[in-house]
Amino acid sequence: MRLVGPNGEQVGIVAIGDALRLAQEADLDLVEVAATARPPVCKLMDYGKYKYETAQKAREARRNQVHTVIKEMKLRPKIDPHDYETKKGHVVRFLKAGDKVKITIMFRGREQSRPELGYRLLKRLAEDVQELGYVEFEPKQDGRNMIMVMAPHRKLQQQHQNARGATAPAPGETT
Repeated sequence: MRLVGPNGEQVGIVAIGDALRLAQEADLDLVEVAATARPPVCKLMDYGKYKYETAQKAREARRNQVHTVIKEMKLRPKIDPHDYETKKGHVVRFLKAGDKVKITIMFRGREQSRPELGYRLLKRLAEDVQELGYVEFEPKQDGRNMIMVMAPHRKLQQQHQNARGATAPAPGETT
């Protein structure tokens, strides 16, 4: 087998017995890294330390992931002006928090024959909150519902992510 030393240096082609003896002398593990190669490649390493470091890297990668949250707001085509302002306030709050918002307009009975009412309502809402977010998914009729998705602008999303990171204590830090 081809043997690679603990620091990545090439030891050369050695017999299995000699490689095991070298591993015992160095108090390391003999790990096969390329079984299909001719000859097979093995490396002298501390396998427990290697597993621990890969687990730490995976944990760090998971911690730095961005979690996308989609909030939903449901409206009706015949909405009262005050109710509209309240729902718009909720959408503004969600966008400021850095979350996406799925806005659904539910049609009942004869309202289904007038989808343009829902379309105009969604366009009006998008115009009212355009400084906070943009329309990611244009209004689309889906059976009895019309759906539109809005997302916060990138800079708002970045500010929110930075704020979340600043408020959380660092690992090992007590508050």
